[in-house]
Amino acid sequence: MTMSCPAIHELNPLEDARWDDLVAAHPRASVFHSRAWLEALRRTYGYEPVAIATGAPGCTLRGALVFCRVDSWLTGRRWVSLPFSDHCEPLVSGPEERDALLGGLPAAMRREKLRYLEIRPRTAPAEASAYPPAGWRPDRTYFFHEIDLTPPLETLLAHCHKDSTQRKIRRAEREKLVYEEGASPALLDSFYHLLIQTRRRQSLPPQPKAWFRHLAACFAGDLKVRVASRDGRPLAAILTLRHKDAMVYKYGCSDAAANNLGGMHLLLWTAIAEAKAAGLRAFDLGRSAPDNPGLATFKDRWGATRSTLRYATRTAAGTPRPNAFPASNSAPRQAWKDAATKYLFAFLPDPCLRLIGTVAYRHIG
Repeated sequence: MTMSCPAIHELNPLEDARWDDLVAAHPRASVFHSRAWLEALRRTYGYEPVAIATGAPGCTLRGALVFCRVDSWLTGRRWVSLPFSDHCEPLVSGPEERDALLGGLPAAMRREKLRYLEIRPRTAPAEASAYPPAGWRPDRTYFFHEIDLTPPLETLLAHCHKDSTQRKIRRAEREKLVYEEGASPALLDSFYHLLIQTRRRQSLPPQPKAWFRHLAACFAGDLKVRVASRDGRPLAAILTLRHKDAMVYKYGCSDAAANNLGGMHLLLWTAIAEAKAAGLRAFDLGRSAPDNPGLATFKDRWGATRSTLRYATRTAAGTPRPNAFPASNSAPRQAWKDAATKYLFAFLPDPCLRLIGTVAYRHIG
């Protein structure tokens, strides 16, 4: 029988076979801790994962904090836990173990000449004084939305807003929208075409298409692209990931001219019903920014519970946190929302938008 060891050390989760066991066993491990997510980040952006863990080589891992090394000439060298992830809970047994692991990070900052560290926990200790930990400062704040799937399906539907959600689901059924799911190149193409339209409306570049191809390859059957169409024309698409006892709605996009037909609502309700039928515990609707009340309200109206995500950073002495490309999906919104940029994104051809996204997102992570 292998005995657990108290030593704190660094490991590569993609190379250490014990990582999968820790993620499978820990109750707070999410899709963002999974080998599939970490491998997709590595393949697309070149981010190398590193975990600070308790349990020396050859011993059982008791806890860990996982980061990605982001080395950018534009935004600096840093560790982020984790890029393009809504949350990444420390896999620890309590505040004492968490603080012990965090205590080893200043040495890593000096050794690797990091500009800053970022953590994105899903939960914070009940004691307000205990978070963020000593030496860290509060950073961005988001709302997090999750649906409890334990009630019967008819109850889940009844919890949805009668007008803006239930009515849209019924409208999609009356319109006889065609539903398709899978991860075929054709479905990925439909999804990405709608993603470009959606990001253009948001004055943001689309993520690299390679990111979605790599997600599909790494997650295999646990990833589904879901597309709603009419007369062969894709109207809405979402991408969901399944991990352990949760289904995660990670990306959504649509043709704004057809939003009144309820395509997005059909896709989400189909995914929720599928997750319920599979016996999953939760449907993760992801995060929304406080300055985007429309998105927060949309997610609330699915009967989701809203909580708060509080990120925290630790900077090297005398080093300000970079602002040009903050480390989140939605933070670039503020940097790019001036009128000139809106105009630029409205009229740039799709290949130019794709090129901007391919170049920029590696620095944002």
